[in-house]
Amino acid sequence: MSRERAFILEAARTPFGSYFGGLSSIRPDDLLASAIKEVILRISNISASDIDDVIIGDSNGAGEDNRNVARMSSLLAGLPVTVPGITVNRLCGSGAEAIVQASRAIKVGDAKFVIAGGVESMSRAPWILQRSEKKSPESVDPSKLHQSTVGWRMTNPEFSQEWTGSLGRCAEAVAEKFGISRLAQDQWALRSHQKAAAAWDEGKHDGFVFPINSISRDESIRADSTASKLSELKSAFSQDGAGTAGNSSPINDGAVALLLTNESGVEISGQEIICEIITSQVVGIAPDEFTRAPVFAIRKLLEKAQLSFKDIALWEINEAFAAMVLTVLHELPEIDRELVNVNGGAIALGHPIGGSAARVVVDCARELKRRGGGIGIAAACIGVGQGIAIAIKV
Repeated sequence: MSRERAFILEAARTPFGSYFGGLSSIRPDDLLASAIKEVILRISNISASDIDDVIIGDSNGAGEDNRNVARMSSLLAGLPVTVPGITVNRLCGSGAEAIVQASRAIKVGDAKFVIAGGVESMSRAPWILQRSEKKSPESVDPSKLHQSTVGWRMTNPEFSQEWTGSLGRCAEAVAEKFGISRLAQDQWALRSHQKAAAAWDEGKHDGFVFPINSISRDESIRADSTASKLSELKSAFSQDGAGTAGNSSPINDGAVALLLTNESGVEISGQEIICEIITSQVVGIAPDEFTRAPVFAIRKLLEKAQLSFKDIALWEINEAFAAMVLTVLHELPEIDRELVNVNGGAIALGHPIGGSAARVVVDCARELKRRGGGIGIAAACIGVGQGIAIAIKV
């Protein structure tokens, strides 16, 4: 039986709001519903009832995004009750994982039209109070209050302390092993802000980002950032370490939604595709070395797709930390740095965890189209030691 091909037909995202910024008053299910509505409005000759499934990445799930945010947001967006939904969690890779699962469903013929994407409201992530181990009488211990915004929480004591260090410290430690300096990390962060600001000024997000709550631009971009300002920031993860708030991704709120379909669906719509999903790869690695995981995901992806580094016209590597991107580039010197995150990355644009990896896929595709097409790879590191990479073609 021949397999279908899978295409991204349309995509929309909110601006990425800063921590307790312009989008923090919006529930994550409403945030995602707005992106789903926007995608439906943009497609031609396809109605909401044609959607076979909704697959959404969400990393937290502890607050208002609980109980299957994909299904809740679909209903809030006005999709018929007959359209199902599923929420997936691969932490920072969740948005990409949603795209992968949607493309698989299309390729094997299980679905024709699938909405995929991701959401996170890190500003609204709740505090979690751990319950007692006794059924009765019920009691809680206020000393066991956990934040759920980012990182480990209620960690199993069986895990080694080496594995469960802060994400920032782990990224910093790996970079130290490779001799990646504080200066290099600050320079990459400055590059990200400069390129992101220029891309917005040049209208490169027009047709993808839609305004919401009077916010029309990613809020974490610092167009006035300088090398001097970055160098003055204190170490964030260890005494005199290279990792700072300036060369790490910020905490953000945002949602991304895409419509995927097969060749027949493209024909029905009469619209031009954004890209084709070629293949994908996920890998596992020691949790404290999660920043190295994209290296192995990219290598396995290229081998599986029978591609070489020279075949790749563009790279999007989600900037969880400057240390992480520079680690990947150190281990993969075959990658031309001038082709990586050409319009800035998550250090400037923001990193709403469940949605970021979907954003890098779409940004890679849209920039490839501006450059005349080709093959691109979008990749992300993932906490607890995983990595994901997706190959696309325009």
